[in-house]
Amino acid sequence: MISPFSLLADRWHPTAAHVRRAALAALVMSVVIVATGGAVRLTASGLGCTTWPRCTAESLTPTPAMGIHGVIEFTNRMLTYVLCAAVGWAILAARAHKPWRRSLTRLGWVQFWLVMSNAVIGGITVLTGLNPYVVAVHMVSAMALVWVAVLTWERSKEGDAAPRPLVAAPIVRLSYVLVSVVGLLVVAGTLVTGAGHHPGAPGKDGKPVWRIPLDYDRLAQAHADLVFLSVGLTLAAVLVFAAVKAPTAARARVRELLVLLLAQGVLGFVQYFTDAPEAMVLLHMTGAALIFGAAVRIPLALRSRTAETVVDVPAPAQLANH
Repeated sequence: MISPFSLLADRWHPTAAHVRRAALAALVMSVVIVATGGAVRLTASGLGCTTWPRCTAESLTPTPAMGIHGVIEFTNRMLTYVLCAAVGWAILAARAHKPWRRSLTRLGWVQFWLVMSNAVIGGITVLTGLNPYVVAVHMVSAMALVWVAVLTWERSKEGDAAPRPLVAAPIVRLSYVLVSVVGLLVVAGTLVTGAGHHPGAPGKDGKPVWRIPLDYDRLAQAHADLVFLSVGLTLAAVLVFAAVKAPTAARARVRELLVLLLAQGVLGFVQYFTDAPEAMVLLHMTGAALIFGAAVRIPLALRSRTAETVVDVPAPAQLANH
């Protein structure tokens, strides 16, 4: 069946390196959108645009009367289009590559629909006056996008054969447990945010932004407990991976995760005892995306796929000379 994608694939043949660059661009933008979303909240610009999908009931873009908050919120919305462009590039590159990377194309479309769903969730956060539970779902959805983007990038460096485990099954299960605990750590962080400082805006219609009705200090303690558990599991993984002589990439990745967790833990404690200054919270949110992405990469280094066969397609000028 002829489609615009198949027509493009007949005329454009990106290299394997091009596909990897496209997948990396989508990953970078998925982390950037987490950071800029945090900047919107930390500058109290969450309601800079008072409605969605338009910025105001009368205007698609912010008006001068809305000030800097409208500009910040609208800029974050526009960055979603940059993210879509990066994801689109990854989809098209995977589709046009010879041979067709069907698995990468599917993962690219998963990223696209995650972006679309997160845009809708972002709109709901505005329409609900920054309901903290919806904001938490917004962050979790963004982390799901990071997860799939990491998986796409790693898969772009592999072939499409069935995965072959490089270590015993219990070691693989340990890596999955580690990813799950880090995921819980991220979710707990969204609840701490929802109950604590920086609601995202002064409020709507003169009412303050509603916060999660749970004790902030207890949520922070639960979050800290998950930090200790994550660090402990990561340290155990470092020792176990060394003992069983796990692949070099897996050992390097688990050490990287340990360094990121320790740095994030220090930042979190300083943030808590200094009343959560905005700059530190922004670093903490960006660090959460990096940590989750680093954790996701660990199980991927514990299996192998047959390297892809790169087919060099001659350019039309080269064909004419033969």
